[in-house]
Amino acid sequence: MNDHDNIPDLIAEIGKAARAAAAQLAMASAERKRAALMSAADAVWANRSRIIEANAEDLAYGRGKGLSPAMLDRLLLDEARIQSIVDGLRAVADQKDPVGEVIAEWDQPSGLHIRRVRTPLGVVGVIYESRPNVTADAGALCLKSGNAVILRGGSESFHSSRAIHACLVEGLSAAGLPEASIQLVPTRDREAVSEMLKAVDTIDVIVPRGGKGLVGLVQREARVPVFAHLEGIVHIYVDKAADPEKALKVVLNAKTRRTGICGAAECLLIHRDLVATLGGDLIAALIGSGVRVHADEALQTFDGTQPATEADWGHEYLDMDIAAKTVSGIDEAIAHIRRYGSNHTDCILTEDDTAADQFFAELDSAILMRNASTQFADGGEFGMGAEIGIATGKMHARGPVGAEQLTSFKYLVTGDGTVRA
Repeated sequence: MNDHDNIPDLIAEIGKAARAAAAQLAMASAERKRAALMSAADAVWANRSRIIEANAEDLAYGRGKGLSPAMLDRLLLDEARIQSIVDGLRAVADQKDPVGEVIAEWDQPSGLHIRRVRTPLGVVGVIYESRPNVTADAGALCLKSGNAVILRGGSESFHSSRAIHACLVEGLSAAGLPEASIQLVPTRDREAVSEMLKAVDTIDVIVPRGGKGLVGLVQREARVPVFAHLEGIVHIYVDKAADPEKALKVVLNAKTRRTGICGAAECLLIHRDLVATLGGDLIAALIGSGVRVHADEALQTFDGTQPATEADWGHEYLDMDIAAKTVSGIDEAIAHIRRYGSNHTDCILTEDDTAADQFFAELDSAILMRNASTQFADGGEFGMGAEIGIATGKMHARGPVGAEQLTSFKYLVTGDGTVRA
């Protein structure tokens, strides 16, 4: 069912069911949660043909809407990507359960024994665009951390998300956990997003995962706390002490491996001393790989570039485009990233430890890298099995948001008839 006459009532009903499920999940054993995720993984693999058929409907819908090739790639599910979803579910299942973990423990002179212990957030609302794998990732991580989740996927991934969600529910049922633990909003109606953002009585935190438009809408309208996942305006600074071979390998991978993900490089900053040598090789390699290079004046001397405009700095292309600029050194590179970046992921290519230390110290992006492709900006690559998004804000969840970041904590205080003087 795609259409609902009363969206406020629909979201209220979903929220009420999620709140009830969250109360049960908070007490669910690690073993049952693991069993649910393993069963869900088995169900995804067993139903892979059905999921691919549903995805074909979404791809046709996306083409009809005029989605770019990069965005269609984000939407695409094939058997290899479904295997990745299965692997992610199993990896999360096998992780240490964060709920109940003692973060700190101490005794007070008063006789009190105090423990700070991880506890679920409660109900998490996840609002996301194109990528249907987020359905599995977000569902798995919320379940692992003892949270109920309300998923509102993008209109383009509607059918794929429903097919994957059905497998998650199958896993919950097999493990004897409430099916309302993972709910998918069954409508494309945008009013559902607005209602979720106002649902302060039933949703504890909202996680938006998508482009600037979606995140901006959520940040403007949300009355529920938000873990912001802003666009990935990812910079790579090629320092004068960069190793040429490493630089070529990293820059090409960071831009071209998958252009539609948030860790894809969008701006290349090149030390001016390298323009005639390594800089030229980098530009030529990018153009040779089919990348459109939006170059500043100093780099426009290279064949195949096109002039950059002010709009190219701070632009998330999510396509075979990259902005390229020369800088006088690391100070100018840092200043440029501070002005145009999104605090997502930024990288320095250098063999100079001092330069790398300065880059790491003076920038405050959620992820900073040295001599590594920014395509690694991913929870799975960080050992989290999956992630619900890359949080770019300053709340406790920052960078890849895995199961541990979806918990809060409470203090457990024990005395022995202890009274305060």
